[in-house]
Formats: sequence, C-alpha cells, structure tokens
Amino acid sequence: MKNDKNTYKPDWQPENAGKEFAVRVVKGTDSVGSKYVAPAKKKQLSVDDYAEGVLNNDRTLLARTITLIESNSQAHHQLSQEVLKKVLPKTGNSIRIGITGVPGAGKSTFIETLGLYLIKHGHKVAVLAVDPSSTVTKGSILGDKTRMENLSKEPSAFIRPSPSSGTLGGVTRKSRETILVCEAAGYDVILIETVGVGQSEVTVRSMVDFFLLLQIAGAGDELQGIKKGVIEIADALLINKADGDNEKKAEMAKAEYSNALHYLQPATKGWTTQAYNCSALTGKGIPELWELVQSFAKATKDSGVFQERRKRQSIEWMFSLIEDGLKSNFYNHEKIKENLPNLKKEILGEKILPTKAAENLLELFFNKYTSL
Repeated sequence: MKNDKNTYKPDWQPENAGKEFAVRVVKGTDSVGSKYVAPAKKKQLSVDDYAEGVLNNDRTLLARTITLIESNSQAHHQLSQEVLKKVLPKTGNSIRIGITGVPGAGKSTFIETLGLYLIKHGHKVAVLAVDPSSTVTKGSILGDKTRMENLSKEPSAFIRPSPSSGTLGGVTRKSRETILVCEAAGYDVILIETVGVGQSEVTVRSMVDFFLLLQIAGAGDELQGIKKGVIEIADALLINKADGDNEKKAEMAKAEYSNALHYLQPATKGWTTQAYNCSALTGKGIPELWELVQSFAKATKDSGVFQERRKRQSIEWMFSLIEDGLKSNFYNHEKIKENLPNLKKEILGEKILPTKAAENLLELFFNKYTSL
C-alpha cells in the first residue's frame, strides 16, 4: 500500500519496523471525500430528554430509558429514578398480562398472534419478553424479537427482550419499572412473557393484573413440568395448538383441567379460573380470550379487587427492593469481601459449618464484632 499522508501505522506495529510489517491503515473520509471526521459521540441525555422521549413514545428513547433502568450503575439508577418520577402521572393506564408456560407451549407465537389482533383493534401493545440468561455472560440470546417478526414490524408494538440474569421467576429485577415507562409511552396492553420454570412464576403474579397459563395437549405432567402451585395462581388456563389432528386432544385436555380447577381456590377473589382452547397458528380462540380479559378487568374493577391488587403489589415491590438493596450492600461490604473467601475454604475443608459461617458474616455485616 502506498505510504502517504492518508495512511498511518496501526498502534500495535513497532515504531522502527521493517518491511515485514506491511500493514497500513487508511484514514476515514466523509461523504464528500474530505478530511476524516470522527463519529459524533452519543448525546448525554438529561432527565427531561428521557422523560419527553418516553411521553412522546419515541421508541429509540424509550429503549434507551429501559437500558438506563436495567443498568447496575449507581449514577444510572439515580437518573432513572428521576425519569420515573417525571413520567409517573402517566402510568397505570394499562392491563398487565403475565403469560407463562413450559418451553414448547408456543408462548411467542401466541403473543404475536394476540398482539397483532389487539393492534388491529386499536390497542398499543408492549411485550416484555424475558429470555433465559447465559450462566457465563449473564447476557440474553434475545430470541423472542426474532420469533415475533411480524409483530416487531408494527408501529403500535414495542418488544423488549431482556436477560433474566438468574432472577427468580425469569423476570428481570427492573421489570416493574419497565412496565411503568411503557405505560407512560401510551401502551395500554403490557404482555410479560416469562421463562416458564414452575413455582417461581409467583414473582410474575406479583406484578400483573391477569395471569395466563399456557398448556399443550398430548404431553404428560412430567414433560410439561407444570406444578399445582402455578395453576393455583392462574386466572385462566389456555390449551394452545388446538388445531388439526390435535384438536380432539385439546378438547379432552380442556375437560380434564376444567374438572381439576373446581377443586382449587380461585387466584383472584370473585373470579372463577377456567380452561379454554386456542390456536396461535390459526387465531382460533384469540378474540374470545381478549373478551375474557376485558370481562376480568371490568369485574375486578367494579368489585375493587383490581385496585386493591395494584396497591398490594406496590407494597410487595417495596419489600423486594429492600431485599435487593440489603443483598447488594451485604456482598459489597468491605469486611464481607475480605472474609468470604476464607470462610468458603473453611466450609470446603469441613472446618466450619455453613450455618456458623453465615452467622459470622451477618454479625460482621451488622458490626456486632470487629473481626472473626
């Protein structure tokens, strides 16, 4: 390559290198071929910038606000709290629907079909699809946005895949705040898809109004992995894939689940949980399901159960944040970080019981003792 003023040596090349280092880097140019122009840095947004972007449903700023909320940085946390304070008056005007079910139940296909139906009828839909996190990087494969291809193209839909980061129930620690900003942006239906791991879905129940359990026919309980505890917190049980040769099996499954539900306590006061059939592939049963959700919202609002649940969830949210804060402070405490590795070794060497080790660390954290 010609050695001229428009090229330079890469940083890793020795200063007095000979011809064995033939690599040269060509300086970038702008659209008219003039002097290199460095790419502009992303603008540092203010609280008002974020808040106005959310309230105006600027999808880029909405996504950046959620990223801010999900950040573990203390500075970002403080900024996100100011943004939430600004948009809070515009929140709460949605129906929040939690959707769970085992892998293979067709949750993503169902959500896309339901979402497209709702948009067609004038609704704005936000989907918070929580992907399983990598145990190595804590990142997410973000597969749901790929699977919901048609829904993601809709201007009235907003899909946010987020890594679960090992959080109980497969929901991110910041999901409640994400719900609020989506509501402030004007989305009146919030769909929360969870990983679907069984008992821990009670975490999702604590942040939604209506909880839907998606099932499939023709699979045993061992395969589906659905436990009684999950059925007990569901407001409706939906057997998906009720089409083609599977339609008769779905009807039989519906009858079996309907019988079982008679013996369970309702998840919501004044509401009877029942089993239904649908096909996310053909759209069968989707309109009826939405009518069911609307009936649920009206009945619970008329009885005051809807508002009472929202208030109770706010209290639960506070306790959840307290627990998160205590856990974070505990593990970031200097004395804990200093002594924890040694205690781990002592436990592995059977020199101390785990109960005693935990007791020592807690005493240290609460400053009862100055040393172990």
